[in-house]
Amino acid sequence: MTSDRRADGRTNRRTDPRADRQADPRADRRADLATGDAKDSGASSPQRPRPLHRIAVLALPEVIPFELGIPHRIFGRAYGPDGAPLYEVVTFGTTPGQLMPTQADFSLYVEHGPEILATADTVMVPAAYEPSSLFEDGVLPDEIADVFRHVRPGTRMASICTGGFVLAAAGYLEGRPATTHWHWANRFQRLFPSVRVDPEVLYVDDGDVLTSAGVAAGIDLCVHMVRRDFGAAVANDVARRSVVPPHRDGGQSQYIQRPVPEPQLATTTTARAWALGHLHEPIQLRDMAEQESMSVRTFTRRFREEAGVSPGQWLTQQRVERARHLLESSDLSIDQVAHESGFGTAQSMRQHLQAALGVPPTVYRRTFRTNLTDPGSTGAQSTGNTTGTTGTTDATATTATAPS
Repeated sequence: MTSDRRADGRTNRRTDPRADRQADPRADRRADLATGDAKDSGASSPQRPRPLHRIAVLALPEVIPFELGIPHRIFGRAYGPDGAPLYEVVTFGTTPGQLMPTQADFSLYVEHGPEILATADTVMVPAAYEPSSLFEDGVLPDEIADVFRHVRPGTRMASICTGGFVLAAAGYLEGRPATTHWHWANRFQRLFPSVRVDPEVLYVDDGDVLTSAGVAAGIDLCVHMVRRDFGAAVANDVARRSVVPPHRDGGQSQYIQRPVPEPQLATTTTARAWALGHLHEPIQLRDMAEQESMSVRTFTRRFREEAGVSPGQWLTQQRVERARHLLESSDLSIDQVAHESGFGTAQSMRQHLQAALGVPPTVYRRTFRTNLTDPGSTGAQSTGNTTGTTGTTDATATTATAPS
């Protein structure tokens, strides 16, 4: 906890999320995961109810209803193999029983206050355009700053759109990579110079702190968090129930020059569908270009305009995703998974999964089978560190449904 002395003698409290991190018992579990020694002893026994991963969503004045509803819609549609919910999502305000004005023509009654943070595993801050002091001076009013005193050490923090301003002002983003809506990126960087702002990406996963760009990128972030917590199969089911793409990679550009190709122009959809059916085979760039009767140069340019990434990056993402699916849902050996996902050898697959997810295949398989039996064990653990920054390796993988 640090304090900034004000002219009136009072202090603006600023919570340091890294303080007392060692006091969090879940830190040991994350360390075990990284070394491949994660234990299954934390799984719930059949005799007791399975704990839910609790997500607390902060509603501030002038909150945008769409962004406020994203966590409820996405996490509320995540179910385990037995059909039981995996998350509990609770909205709270700075004080209980508030009537909260929104950016729409209605207000919301917020029943809970910050006391619910005592049991929250994840705290999310969606976009809001108040308080004005935050966007003008980068300072939180005392009643909002005090909220973060209730956050337990080790709690995962996340923001959607301008919610990143709140996390930055509360001290959670100091020295970290982060993003926000591209329209606010310059002001975000000016107010919080220690934050490594990337205005280009959809979201940034920095382990126990995640930030997203605006509007639909908040959906991408939440689906990514489900995927990180419980694996690709659960995330894909959530996306299907919500009628959204199962995944857009965090490093994908916020703004693609031509996201919807003009009808008279050729697209790369056929090539992507063909590649998904041949992932277990070697695929060259010219093979994909031939599916669209394009030159390699034209195909590469068109592909990046439509998908937001290069063909090579996209292929690697699809193969990582195929490997994740097989590790979660089958008993194939590591060599067989490597072959079916197109990596050729187990060593190649290990290298790609280690770079993308932060753990080897055997640990990934064990981790997500454990998480599905004990949702409360996910906490702030991460299977990777997604910066989404140009030139770095993203720790996420695109789903087998190609972007278009």
